[in-house]
Amino acid sequence: MLLKSDKDLKTDWKTSEYELLVPANNKNIAIKAIDAGADAVYIGYAMYSARIQAGNSLEDIIEVVEYAHKFNVKIYITINTILTDKELQKVEKLIWKLYYIKVDGIIIQDMGILECNLPPIPIIASTQCHNNTIEKIKFLEKTGFKRVILPREISLEEIKEIKKNTNIELECFIHGALCTSYSGQCYLSYSIGSRSANRGECAQPCRKQYSLKDADGKYIIRNKYLLSLKDLNLSNKLEELILAGITSFKIEGRLKNETYVVNTTAFYRQALDKILNNYNFKKSSDGICNFDFEPNLYKTFNRGYTTFNIDGTKKDIATINYNKSLGEYIGIVQSVKKNYFTLNTNILNNGDGICFFDKEKTLNGTNINKTEGNIIYPQSIKGIKEGTKIYRNFNKEFDDRIKNSNLTRKIPLKLKVKEINNSYMFLLSDENNNCACHLIAKDFDKAINEEKTIRTLEIQLSKSGNTEFSIVKTEITIKNIPFIKVSKINEIRRILTDRIRKIRKKNYKYNYRKKEIQLSKYPIEVLDYRANIYNEKAKSFYEERGSVIKEMALEKGNNTRNKEVMISKYCIKNQLGICSKQIAIPKYTEPFVLIDEFNKEYLVEFNCKDCVMKIRSKD
Repeated sequence: MLLKSDKDLKTDWKTSEYELLVPANNKNIAIKAIDAGADAVYIGYAMYSARIQAGNSLEDIIEVVEYAHKFNVKIYITINTILTDKELQKVEKLIWKLYYIKVDGIIIQDMGILECNLPPIPIIASTQCHNNTIEKIKFLEKTGFKRVILPREISLEEIKEIKKNTNIELECFIHGALCTSYSGQCYLSYSIGSRSANRGECAQPCRKQYSLKDADGKYIIRNKYLLSLKDLNLSNKLEELILAGITSFKIEGRLKNETYVVNTTAFYRQALDKILNNYNFKKSSDGICNFDFEPNLYKTFNRGYTTFNIDGTKKDIATINYNKSLGEYIGIVQSVKKNYFTLNTNILNNGDGICFFDKEKTLNGTNINKTEGNIIYPQSIKGIKEGTKIYRNFNKEFDDRIKNSNLTRKIPLKLKVKEINNSYMFLLSDENNNCACHLIAKDFDKAINEEKTIRTLEIQLSKSGNTEFSIVKTEITIKNIPFIKVSKINEIRRILTDRIRKIRKKNYKYNYRKKEIQLSKYPIEVLDYRANIYNEKAKSFYEERGSVIKEMALEKGNNTRNKEVMISKYCIKNQLGICSKQIAIPKYTEPFVLIDEFNKEYLVEFNCKDCVMKIRSKD
């Protein structure tokens, strides 16, 4: 049973602020995400990011930081690839630049960065660091990290144990695409075509088709998306995650478009606010967000949803018949003619994109040219039969509504007007106790119509225009109401808003890193290629902490022969219903062999005790 009030909160810890963390491909999407309700945004620089296609210039990052900090929204920069020795020198200079422009933190994977001369900028351990044990997370905390980003495959019970044993901030993925492999431990893309996920160049091999056969050469299944997972959706787990110890809730999607980011941000803003208000907790940023659409997670990109491993169960989490967006279920085809079909509903519109499964269970799609009620004229009628289930994976009306939406984010202010000696005092304040004051001398004529003059004062002082402010309350306590021209009232208001903007900027709480990088023993004594050590500084980092470096990263030129190229909490046997826990007598002989589209073979190994699947390269 979930807790319903702050008084019922039976935990040994309590934090006052929670963060909705949102992805941004570029400057424009970052600003839209802030307007839609993000408490923090993570964005990539032009280089050194695990999403190399989502890079931004320093000038654009500066603009995003300046806009975000108006609302006390934090900006984190992803520098979460492994780096060469030469790149480390450039990254060190970059981090100093990011520090000077007041970026709120950097997300890193490569421990070589910690051997550089760094400013006191907060450091966050990327999920690529494979933060999968309490011992590792304790080590990161002792070393000087501000926060760890937990693995996507983590369970609620594991989060609770980590929180009991550490004091570091915990960030958790709550929505978006799932990597099949443990983060930082996938070498499949590199094995196939030398494109390294740890270098930001993942070719997304988990979204490709594979065949599977057993040790006797018997095919179990052919040409299916055997490694493609549904998308994560923990919208119904937010309260449990808060109570478990999560303070930052992360949406995946730095390669996603504006519609996706705005929709998911708005949805989770509403969902989180309901819970936070119930516990008298606060979001970590300021401002009230307004949007003129109803967010719906099924109306933008999704492959169907799963809670993955959050409850320790992993049933039906893959999309083996498709790898693209499925969207929302619409209805069933009633009849099919030469160039149109009829549906049992009439909610499709011109320009929509639809998809459906054919008789081979392959996902097909087409666009809608015209609709007449429930009569649908698609661009292609091929594959559509009576009884076919129709999904909408592009909702043009919803997409247009979001692109043209009037997103606003306003900081509520209160304004008081009172008399002090021979002056009128105008006092503007926000919810963080920032105050701006302006005095004007009492050299105005007395108002003829006091009631009308007060009303004019209230109206003019309450206007905020296109600023980030909204004056929600005015309180005028003056005995003899003066007549002040509208132009003068507007001037006073502009002076006050300019002053409080400067005061808020000056009082922005930048969380400097409070301690130097510490030396403590690393919990793993012998490290191989899976430690992703790519440069000499990273090698020194681990050696100084007691580890023996058996092998450098694969990207140093090591081949993948007989090496583990993926480890996952997802299990193909479980997905196909042939797990030994599901059937009494195994139908197939192990080890299984996975075959990609280039006929390259991989061994599939199963650790049923820990419910873990490993994929190993054969050559």
